[in-house]
Amino acid sequence: MSGAIQYRDLPQALIRAREAVARYFRPGLKQAGVTEQQWRVIRALSQSGEMEVGRISEISCIPGPSLTGVLERMERDDLVRRFRISTDQRKVLVELTAKSRKLVEKVAARINARYELIEQHLGPQVLAQLFTLLDKVAELPDPNQAEPVKLPIARRKSPARPAAKAAARR
Repeated sequence: MSGAIQYRDLPQALIRAREAVARYFRPGLKQAGVTEQQWRVIRALSQSGEMEVGRISEISCIPGPSLTGVLERMERDDLVRRFRISTDQRKVLVELTAKSRKLVEKVAARINARYELIEQHLGPQVLAQLFTLLDKVAELPDPNQAEPVKLPIARRKSPARPAAKAAARR
């Protein structure tokens, strides 16, 4: 049948899978008093240490404008601290506060228990394969970033010498 899409809806399947997994963690995050977005920021910073806002945006998959609001609320709630680098005032770094570090310690056992539950349902090998496959999917090239077109090098024809032209006519 022409015009029919031959593949399953991958974006929709990934969203459904994300929601199924997020259900394991939402109650614990709510109990800890943080949103999913705040937790993604806290998790990124707890694993990597202080970092620039742009990098947090990449890791946490929170667009820059949204992340600005998230960080403002987190700073207000004493979960993060933003500061500028003295050598480059354009760069803003973000770090966890003591309150956030305590929060990570407090919820770590609960988070780990949820991962163990997921692992029981899927099996350790399937969970490991899932992470591997998701990493591969995340590394797909951006189809909207066109690769530079490599044009052939144009070779100019060199003008023939008058003597060569005369010899060619003979």
